Amino acid sequence: MKALVYEGPQHLSYKDVPDPIPQEGEHLIRIEAVGICGSDMHAYLGHDDRRPAPLILGHEAAGVIVEGPQKGRRVTINPLVTCGVCNYCTAGRENLCSQRQIISMPPRQGAFAEYVTMPERNLITVPDHIPLAKAALAEPLAVSWHAVKLGLAILDAAMVQEALVIGGGAIGVAAALALQAQGEGTVTVVEPNPKRRAFLTDSCGLDAVEQVTAPFSLVIDAVGLSQTRALASQVVRPGGVIVHIGLGEDTGGLDVRRMTLQEITFIGTYTYTAEDFADTTNALFLGDLGSLDWNDQVRLSEGGKVFAQIRQGQIIEPKIMLMP
Repeated sequence: MKALVYEGPQHLSYKDVPDPIPQEGEHLIRIEAVGICGSDMHAYLGHDDRRPAPLILGHEAAGVIVEGPQKGRRVTINPLVTCGVCNYCTAGRENLCSQRQIISMPPRQGAFAEYVTMPERNLITVPDHIPLAKAALAEPLAVSWHAVKLGLAILDAAMVQEALVIGGGAIGVAAALALQAQGEGTVTVVEPNPKRRAFLTDSCGLDAVEQVTAPFSLVIDAVGLSQTRALASQVVRPGGVIVHIGLGEDTGGLDVRRMTLQEITFIGTYTYTAEDFADTTNALFLGDLGSLDWNDQVRLSEGGKVFAQIRQGQIIEPKIMLMP
């Protein structure tokens, strides 16, 4: 099969690789659409030790089963493979499983390829009326759905229902949509890039601004840099909640003194549970997350060029889908 292979920092090759072989309980899936995630970009830049070269990246995918009695079934993929038997898994917190694996990290190759194998429990059937390029958005949407669910569960119901999302990339947009779908009142997205800000306003219907100073009860950091954590620390209300999704930078930015004196809750969040993924796909299929027209589609063979364009800040769409 053809695949886009990460060979080293800022080096991707589109080439022939062996076809994956399904193990017991797995299906062979022909990938129809796969999104470029921020974690893929971190790996591309050589900033992710968890993804050593050579490796097929990509984990936001949807496709069609090509073998067996379920041949032709359209599916979206939960890329998080867990043991299913540990305390975390049996408690419904599969994302904390110590044996968790995710495609695009060894030992599992990713979905920037024509085919991938996945266990049956990681697949959700996609209705015929949903394009697979939109179904592939289920993964980043689930990341934000899980984060929003955690934040709203902690937030005092008596507080002003005003939420701020820091960052207008795919996870930030998904967080804003999840906040709206889960009943949050006012949602603002802060995004410094003027072209992307205009896109979020005109194409996504979001309230996107260049900067903020007003206080917010719930702040979601979808970037994860020291300066975005500093902003979150500054604008969150006393007694409020900061939910941290972004993995841009490991340290710096948090005003721990203010968080202590003002009883501000900080939540780190990673991926999603199986229940969250299912709830997200259900909301997607029902149209509760909007039209989801905020992605552009490019051939997988052009993936190397697209990564370079993202690196150079030339892409304004929150999500690029690669189409094998």
